[in-house]
Amino acid sequence: MTVRKDASFAYQAVYHYLLGLIEAARGTTEQKLPSLRQQALRLGVSVSTTKYAYALLEDEGRIHARARFGYFTRSIAAAPVTANAGDLLDHVFASARQPGMLALSSDAPAMLLSLQGPLLTMERELTRQYPRSHAPLYQPLGEPELRAALAEHYTRSAHNHWQAEHVYIGADLRSVLELSLSALNLGGSVALVESPCSWAILRQLQAANIRVIEMPLGDDGRFNLPALNELFTREPVRLAVLSSTVNIPQGQLMPAQDKQQICRWLAERDIWLFENDTWGELSFSESAARYRDFADPDKLLVFSTFDKIIGGEAPYGYVLCRQQAAQLHRLFMQRGFRLSSMRQKAIARLYNSRRIDLHLTTLRAMLLKRMQQLQTLLEEHGSGQWQVVVPHGGASFWLKAVRPIDMQPVFERLLAERIVIAPGEIFSQQGAWKQYLRLSYSLDWDKDIAHAVQRLAQAITEENRVYSP
Repeated sequence: MTVRKDASFAYQAVYHYLLGLIEAARGTTEQKLPSLRQQALRLGVSVSTTKYAYALLEDEGRIHARARFGYFTRSIAAAPVTANAGDLLDHVFASARQPGMLALSSDAPAMLLSLQGPLLTMERELTRQYPRSHAPLYQPLGEPELRAALAEHYTRSAHNHWQAEHVYIGADLRSVLELSLSALNLGGSVALVESPCSWAILRQLQAANIRVIEMPLGDDGRFNLPALNELFTREPVRLAVLSSTVNIPQGQLMPAQDKQQICRWLAERDIWLFENDTWGELSFSESAARYRDFADPDKLLVFSTFDKIIGGEAPYGYVLCRQQAAQLHRLFMQRGFRLSSMRQKAIARLYNSRRIDLHLTTLRAMLLKRMQQLQTLLEEHGSGQWQVVVPHGGASFWLKAVRPIDMQPVFERLLAERIVIAPGEIFSQQGAWKQYLRLSYSLDWDKDIAHAVQRLAQAITEENRVYSP
């Protein structure tokens, strides 16, 4: 197989190639997959592209990683395009990556505008400038230049500042969260999350044997504060995982005064705050308050990734944390991430040159334009089927069916027409939000999105007839 090096989404081709390998191994014992570097050389792509494809397959449960040994198959067949799949989340993600699908379920804003071209150009320039670097090939805690760039990027004032030694970079979001939970000894504890919540976070908390309490957000993006305070009094919460700015997938902003009050309660009870900054830069309001503006700095960990902004060539995850430095250092050293130093240096240069800032300004404007474009289609073709709440950022609408139906059968109806939506229940461990769905506007707008919206409305109408007495 040869993957075009200039392909916009080369990782998709790598993903489908790996699916073929896994399919070939079906029915046998687990088998070791080629290493990231071997696979990259074989397919003519970067190691980061291969890593991103492996991470997607790992998220779907098709493969698993063993520290220092690599990736292995789980002998699970690729999910077919049928209505009888088992796990809904895996079925949604596997279906979205089938050839010819229109993935309205997407959550990849960089599809509209990525920095992959400038990133690879910068990496090539650095390779020519430093052909024989004396620095270690791999930095287990992350490339120092990128750690320093992130510390500067997150520093807002003399009170709210970070240093390079507070930053840790890993292969992806899953791995850095895993190490952080372990370093802070939070495994087996109780965590509060906003609901709806990212499926990736829910899965990672579950993997750490953490009991999750889901606190629902109102349509205005706010918690019921008296109920939240009562919950803190009643439950032994040790960790709260909350979005820095816009709540994803809901797309709303919590007022600054609410965040300030919540941070007071967390500090009073000595509760760790894990601030999810994955979408923090994609609020349409650049002045949106962040939890870290009010949090106890000694009980704060901020985590994020680069791929939402830069694209699939930058799949790394990172955390910023002032406490438990020795334990974080030890665990990251033990894990020994083998990440390209030159790729990380290139990302650092994008930050230091303010290219990231300029890119974010343009990307937010594009997302806002596409949001308004999809809003028009939803209002035009909705026929009273759904409630549209305009998001304050991110890349998707959080739609609610006006009549109480389950969106999973709607998902299955559309799948037969090669249209993929994300039913709301995948954003809850308890199966809440069945009446909702996430609908992306970071799409390939060369396709007939209006027709897809019409088909969505019709599928909901058909499901309403099933629910009607």
